[in-house]
Amino acid sequence: MTLKLGAVFENSNCLLSRRTRYQFLATFLVNISTFAHGIGVGWMSPVMRDLQTTQSPLSFSVYVEEVSWIGSSLGIGSIIGNLLAGLLQDRIGRKPIMYALTVPYVCFWLLSYFAETVEYLYLARLLAGITGGGGYIVLPIFISEISDDKVRGRLASMVMLSVNIGILVGYVLSTSVTYYTAPLFIIPLPICYFISNLFLPETPFYLINNGKFGAAEKSFRYYKNIKDDDKSSILEFEDIKHKLTKENGLKVNALNYKDFLTRPALRAYGTAMVLVVANQFTGTFCFTTYLSDTFALSHTTLDVSMCTIVIGVVQIVGAYTTTLICDKFGRKILLLISTLGASICLAAFGCFIYFAEIYDLSAVDWLPLVILSLDIFMCQLGLIGVFFVVLVEVMPAKIRSAAVSTFVVILSCTVFVALKIFPLCMQYWGISITIWSMSLFAIASFVYFLIFLEETNSKSMLDS
Repeated sequence: MTLKLGAVFENSNCLLSRRTRYQFLATFLVNISTFAHGIGVGWMSPVMRDLQTTQSPLSFSVYVEEVSWIGSSLGIGSIIGNLLAGLLQDRIGRKPIMYALTVPYVCFWLLSYFAETVEYLYLARLLAGITGGGGYIVLPIFISEISDDKVRGRLASMVMLSVNIGILVGYVLSTSVTYYTAPLFIIPLPICYFISNLFLPETPFYLINNGKFGAAEKSFRYYKNIKDDDKSSILEFEDIKHKLTKENGLKVNALNYKDFLTRPALRAYGTAMVLVVANQFTGTFCFTTYLSDTFALSHTTLDVSMCTIVIGVVQIVGAYTTTLICDKFGRKILLLISTLGASICLAAFGCFIYFAEIYDLSAVDWLPLVILSLDIFMCQLGLIGVFFVVLVEVMPAKIRSAAVSTFVVILSCTVFVALKIFPLCMQYWGISITIWSMSLFAIASFVYFLIFLEETNSKSMLDS
């Protein structure tokens, strides 16, 4: 039994193999931040519905227009976080940005706890968005730069897995403890995250690009778990150093506008833009944020809190499935299954709600939960689960940091737009037309990925 277990750990594809175990440990530690962020997002969804009632846990109630601003403030904050992280990560490093994520997140919970007017909640969600926006820039790049090619997809996809686990915990917290008790459970998390990350070195890529070759070699040895007396493996480091210094010219051949206009770059922009649009306008994050409202309008008699928790579990199952299979089957097939499946589920969900307004469908009032669960699973399988993996991998190495940062800013802009208009669309258009519109975005994305997307599985981080 011991020999069999040892053989598993020695398999190069195992995340706990000797070569990759520190990469897995580092990924786990940095994702404490995304887990905590997910808790804040999940907790706020049921709370926003409570705030619209006379039983509001705060001293005031809010209206639909104010709810749309509370929801969309996250997107504004994400844009700020994206810009700050994108501008600073190549100047001061990945680690300082990762440390800084704790500050706005703690402020989010403090403002939520001491809220006296709706403006407190606007600012709280803005700060939560800064944490999420900064994290979505720096964490996928950090994880990709410390990971082996064979496990990079699984490790990078853990960003969304940890967010989804956090969202489920947030759902449970909102229904299990009082409004003023939840912050007391969560504030210790960012503190633990800050302390645990003190022991992780900066990425070898960043250190090489800044001419710190000694520190880069130590970082490389740490993340690859290579002993100091292992001379053969260090040839791999020398090869990476040679390619990076040749590609970037080590500050001699700086970036210029022509680097952003090459054929591979332009092709990557098209893929990235479709990824962004499909990620947001298929409605998955809107459902996560306004889940209680969506179920309340879907003509189901099931308990809304129970439905919310079921969806949270489905998100985790979908994200975890992605971490298991994305390196085995590739990114393209997951995106194709995801977009086609989401389109079908959204069309079916819209049809159910449309006919439920005309006929008595109480005998199958469980159907909205089943259909929406399938939709969430399909989106998590590809559009959400491998979003950051593909976004990082499609970009040419020389412009990767700047290009990824730019498209995550664009993503945050679409987050703001989607969260702002979703409750308003449901109110003025009706939920059926809103859902059918999302289905059209999904099928259009499927067609694009089928024709134009190139597989990036096992692509070297040094390739263009």
